[in-house]
Amino acid sequence: MKTKIFLLIILCLLLTACSSAPDEYAQDFFAMDTFMSITAYGGNAEDGVKSAMRRISELELKLSVTNKNSELYAINRGEVGEDTAELVKFALDIADRTGGALDPTIYPVLRAWGFTTDEYRVPSPEEISALLENVGHERVKVDGNTISTDEGMMLDLGAVAKGYAGDETERILRENGVTSALINLGGNIQLVGSKPDGTDWRLGVKDPAGDGNIGVLTVSDCAVVTSGSYERYFTADGKVYCHIIDPSSGYPADNGLLSVTIVADEGRLCDALSTALFVMGEERALEFWRENKNFDVILITDNAEVLITEGIADKFQLDGSHKNLKVVTVN
Repeated sequence: MKTKIFLLIILCLLLTACSSAPDEYAQDFFAMDTFMSITAYGGNAEDGVKSAMRRISELELKLSVTNKNSELYAINRGEVGEDTAELVKFALDIADRTGGALDPTIYPVLRAWGFTTDEYRVPSPEEISALLENVGHERVKVDGNTISTDEGMMLDLGAVAKGYAGDETERILRENGVTSALINLGGNIQLVGSKPDGTDWRLGVKDPAGDGNIGVLTVSDCAVVTSGSYERYFTADGKVYCHIIDPSSGYPADNGLLSVTIVADEGRLCDALSTALFVMGEERALEFWRENKNFDVILITDNAEVLITEGIADKFQLDGSHKNLKVVTVN
């Protein structure tokens, strides 16, 4: 489960839960184990936000890997609902396309490291090897809305669930006539249109190696999601272990990347690829981007480089206090 304790994208302008601006409605709330906020503009903004919040609560009840009453938890019992089935199929498709860099069956390993229980520990090589026997997206069986796994396997949609919730929130707001909105689901940002004054939204991209932001991304009408080693981690015997597990090894990814930011039309695609590309590392991540190019990416490396793809290179401005970083446009 990909849990974001700190916001991965920091808004340059603070938003409040209430506002006196005409046709504006904003609400902060807690769902999917994280803080969320929605700020919408338009004649039915309040109805749209409240409908979206109800939809997010509904998805949480279906998709939680820890709730014993959820569809996901009981997936081996037979047919599931359309939401769960659709998202499992999407996660499996991304797993295939990324060569397993994102694997929705990694949960038993993730749990062993304590990232879902806060009981952090370093499993023995023997334990990891045994748990990896229960990992393998290709062994998940899909027949319509009936999804099953082998005994001992568990599905976790934490790497795509908030992205899907963002897509659903955007859909509901648009159906309610909202023309401008900023959706922040625990660091997953989804933007409906531009700001009410017609200008782009300004999002601060967090410095994964320190405090503050490394720069500002100026965009509209898209989703922006970041995954990084700084989100959730623990230290044991002087070594730092982050929560993003490499399914090929069972150990936290450690490949020179500090954070990966994905910009695309779909929140669930951004959510999935931010994890997958972090696991891949710089070379494989950029190769994957060149093969697809239906998204843009910002990679921040541990050697003080910011690699940004050509589609958003002119949308990013480095912060003055981070001039030591080298910005490279990738094409």
